[in-house]
Amino acid sequence: MELLRAGKEYLKTILLLEQNSDAVRSLDVARALHVTKPSVSKAMKRLREGGYLTMDAAKWINLTEVGREIAEQATEKHRVLTSCLLSMGIDPIVAERDACALEHAISSEALEQMQRFIDRKGGVS
Repeated sequence: MELLRAGKEYLKTILLLEQNSDAVRSLDVARALHVTKPSVSKAMKRLREGGYLTMDAAKWINLTEVGREIAEQATEKHRVLTSCLLSMGIDPIVAERDACALEHAISSEALEQMQRFIDRKGGVS
């Protein structure tokens, strides 16, 4: 199953919620993404079927190894892009929004060059 942009956003959100809490439920994801519980339920079903996460009997969400890897990669892309945009003087709100859009389209080569730019400039990390 090819993971679409929305699926990656769900995985990133779950990873972030895990870092701030002992456990994650669908309601936590719905609140974080400002979407409805039925939307999250549909997404969780697709992500479970794709092998990106599991849910136990109590409905706690756990990322699989593959799901965690994708979430971590997407989170790192977002971090690099945001840092690069901020180091160029872009407004933080705009930088955050644009990084979110760019992370789904940027090549690995461009991302590596941006990281080198940040490292040379001593940008925000």
